[in-house]
Amino acid sequence: QVQLVESGGGLVQPGGSLRLSCAASGSNFRINHMGWYRQAPGKQRELVARITSGSGGSTNYADSVKGRFTISRDNAKNTVYLQMNSLKPEDTAVYYCNADVTESGWVRSYWGQGTQVTVSS
Repeated sequence: QVQLVESGGGLVQPGGSLRLSCAASGSNFRINHMGWYRQAPGKQRELVARITSGSGGSTNYADSVKGRFTISRDNAKNTVYLQMNSLKPEDTAVYYCNADVTESGWVRSYWGQGTQVTVSS
């Protein structure tokens, strides 16, 4: 089993910044890629950003966050970060960390418990 623990959500004014963190823990696993998704009330969960764990760490972003959000990772700590700048009210959602891992030869997907981000004046 792999556990994902998120932190860093909260209330911020429009134009402000937040940094989310997600740390993966467990035994006998290798992270293939990690990412952040979000779900606003009444909407489907959507991909925000994702990063691979390979050399260089290739990334992809939702169009709505390109140029404002940056995903990064620390492979040694099995941790992924999401730096969110120039936040807008429409970024308000519960943000979930996701990790695709290889564990005892099996590929599995794990989710964090979610952290609330509210952008409001």
